[in-house]
Amino acid sequence: MVLSCIDPRFQHLVHHHLKKKKLTGKYSAFTIAGAAIGVTHKKFKKWHKTFYDNLETSIQLHKIEKLIVINHKDCGVAKIANGKKEFSSVNEKKIHKESFSRIKKQIKKKFPKLKVELNLISLDSKITKF
Repeated sequence: MVLSCIDPRFQHLVHHHLKKKKLTGKYSAFTIAGAAIGVTHKKFKKWHKTFYDNLETSIQLHKIEKLIVINHKDCGVAKIANGKKEFSSVNEKKIHKESFSRIKKQIKKKFPKLKVELNLISLDSKITKF
């Protein structure tokens, strides 16, 4: 399964990344604002159950063994999660790292056999793995 953000600037980059990994037609997709931030941060708590219910269904229906998370830089949801504090690339990186840490911990607890791959993509399509 692939968890990614709704931001239209990144759709083609996510698609290209997954195509390079030869995953076209081989994954379930869950796209939500903020990707891992949207499914882990307390400001978006109402979204969390939907994601985990969908993930559980995908595991049952498609026998998925791995969750690929693709967050992106210049994320509006990261700005919302940051609140009224000054927003910088340092703050944004911290928010992404926290979301990755939380999702990995939650997945390990709820779905211990599921592998997790964590990625941060930039507008120039550079991928950083966490």
